[in-house]
Amino acid sequence: MAKKTSKNAKSNELDGKEFFAAITLIEKEKGIPRTYMLEKITQALISAYKRDHEGVTDNVFVEANEITETVRMFVKKEIVEEVTNPFTEIALDEARKSLPSAQTGDVVRIEIKPRNFGRIAAQTARQVIIQGMREAEHNMIYDLFSSKEHEMLLGTVTRIDPRSGAVSLRITSNGESTDAYLAPAEQVRGEVIRDGDRLKVYVVEVRRSTRGPQVVISRTHPGLVKRLFELEVPEIYDGTVEIRSIAREAGSRSKLAVFSADENVDPIGACVGPKGGRVNNVVAELGSEKIDIIKYSDDPAAYVAAALSPADVLSVVPLEGSKSCRVVVPDDQLSLAIGKEGQNARLAAKLTGYKIDIKAESAAHEWEEEDAAAASALDDAAEDVPMDDGQTCEADDGQVPEAEPEAADADISPQDTTHTPDIPTNSIPAPDSEL
Repeated sequence: MAKKTSKNAKSNELDGKEFFAAITLIEKEKGIPRTYMLEKITQALISAYKRDHEGVTDNVFVEANEITETVRMFVKKEIVEEVTNPFTEIALDEARKSLPSAQTGDVVRIEIKPRNFGRIAAQTARQVIIQGMREAEHNMIYDLFSSKEHEMLLGTVTRIDPRSGAVSLRITSNGESTDAYLAPAEQVRGEVIRDGDRLKVYVVEVRRSTRGPQVVISRTHPGLVKRLFELEVPEIYDGTVEIRSIAREAGSRSKLAVFSADENVDPIGACVGPKGGRVNNVVAELGSEKIDIIKYSDDPAAYVAAALSPADVLSVVPLEGSKSCRVVVPDDQLSLAIGKEGQNARLAAKLTGYKIDIKAESAAHEWEEEDAAAASALDDAAEDVPMDDGQTCEADDGQVPEAEPEAADADISPQDTTHTPDIPTNSIPAPDSEL
């Protein structure tokens, strides 16, 4: 009786069709390129073989043919008369069993059976592949969210640390999600956040780390105000109205300078909206933070005067040679111009970039006295110049009057304020309206 034909022995090759089908599926589901996955799997197979054969060096390689859908693994060995290293050498007699024309010094390829890998070697291959996929996903997330720097994203609160108050959010963009960390310093003072809340956050920076991309977000950054207005005001989004500058003290008050090159467009009215609807939506998102919208001007005097709203301003005198100015306000408007704890003047200085010295109308003459004293001091100092014979001519009393210290009701410098937005600014000045 004829013998039954046995099934073909297992091939030395991996199941190529399943192999390439798996790579295609990974590319489709996770967006990881086929070439990247093929490289990582090749590394995994080589690492697994080296795990079982500690003497192997770089003489192992993998051939993956996408056309024929085959994956084969080989080790190169040199033909020698006497073998001293079985991992890199093969005896001539043994080589001629498969290759009769083999000669000493030739290099032959010997196929390896990946199916015969040991358990530990297989685990090594699996770890390399998983690590490669994880790195690819991290790189994709980093590339995606780094393009969202200085943008506003919507996140869902997933956890609140009861001790530090730090908030973890899950933010999503273009179908990809990642966790972001909202530090207590980046939260609006007095704002109550609960698990499950949906918050609009500003992406300050995206950093690489060993545990994956870290997205640094903020609720206090001035850029958040800018993005909220872009969302609510179509004229800002399409560029008809520009935000030229923003000054913010989160949770308390913000000032915006807006501008429009179109004379037919009122930049302040566009930001306020019908019945204040647009600005009210921004205020609600910021937790009832007050917002002043003023109109930007290339004239420093007009710009500073508008920035000090809601206070009335009698005069603004920019000082030559420095970004400083002197502002005179009515006596009954001085406290309003300075604001509670200097907030109004401080925000105006940050908004305009000018150091602002404010005095009431009744005290404005003090500047004239200070200027006269300073001029007199300069005249006296000019007399103390060396003569031709090297002698010095001195004033009769031998003293140079000192300038009296400047007594100002408020002297506010832009440096006294908090950070300005480090985002691309398209700001717009608006009339002095407080909302």
